[in-house]
Amino acid sequence: MKSKLIMSGLAALGVMAGTSGAYADAARDAMAQRLAPVGQLCLQGQECGTAAAPEAASNGGGDSIDGASIYDRVCMACHETGAAGAPVRGDEAAWSERIEQGFATLLEHSINGIGAMPARGGNPNLSDEEMEASTAYLLEPVMDVPELGGGDAADDAVAEETTAEEGMADEGASEDVAAAEEAADEAAAASEEDVASAGNGLDGEALYGSSGCAACHNNGVAGAPVLGDADAWAERLDKGIDELYANSIGGIGAMPPKGGNMRLEDEEVMAIVDYMVAEVE
Repeated sequence: MKSKLIMSGLAALGVMAGTSGAYADAARDAMAQRLAPVGQLCLQGQECGTAAAPEAASNGGGDSIDGASIYDRVCMACHETGAAGAPVRGDEAAWSERIEQGFATLLEHSINGIGAMPARGGNPNLSDEEMEASTAYLLEPVMDVPELGGGDAADDAVAEETTAEEGMADEGASEDVAAAEEAADEAAAASEEDVASAGNGLDGEALYGSSGCAACHNNGVAGAPVLGDADAWAERLDKGIDELYANSIGGIGAMPPKGGNMRLEDEEVMAIVDYMVAEVE
C-alpha cells in the first residue's frame, strides 16, 4: 500500500515538473517577443525579405523660407517708412512702374542693389533663396508673385530682363539717389526728452545686425554715417550721447524713428547706439 502511494506521489511530481518547464519555456518565448525590435532597418537597394525601402523623393520639400520674417529683420526699416525713397510695401502707386519690369528684374535689384538700396538690403549673409522669399513677401500686396524656387530658369529670366531694362534701372537709380540726398539734407531738431542711460546689458552688436540698421549704416545710404567711420561720426559725437539716443529713437533727417523698426524698445535702440559709438571711439 505504501509503495503504491509513493509511486503515485512520484508520478505527480513528474507531471508538475513537466508542466512547470513548459510554462517557463512559454514565458521565455513571450518575453523574447516583447523585447524583439518593432521593425527592421532596410536601406534603399537592399533585400529585406518581402519589404523594400521606399524610393527617396527626388526633390524633398523641406521647410519653406519665411520671407515675412526676413523682411521684418532686414527690409522693413526702409520699405515700411519710405526712407531713402524706398517704395512702401502695399503702396500700389509707388510700385506701379516698378512691377511692370517683372518679378525677375525686381529680384535682381534686391540681390544686387539699385539706387540708394545696397545689395541684399545691406545684409550680405542672405542667400539668393532668402532674398527671393523676402522680395516675394514685399511684392505680394501689389502683384501676382510667381511660384518660388525657379532655379536656373529664373536665373536666365533675370539675366534677360536685366539686359532689356538696363537703361530704365540706371534712370531709377539716379532718381533714388537724388531723393536720398534731398531727404538727408532735411535737418530735424533733436528730441528734448530725457533719455536714460543704455547700461542695460543688451547686445548692441547683435541688435545692430538683426534690426535693419546695417542696411543704411554699412553703406552710407541716405547720408547715414557708416559704422566705424570716425570722420563721419566726429561732429555727431560732439553733440553727446544723450542727443544721439534721442535722434535714434525719435528719428532725424532721412532716418525714421528707431530706424524704421518700431518693434525695438528704447533700451534696445540705445544699446545699438552704444555699439556704433564704441566702433569709432
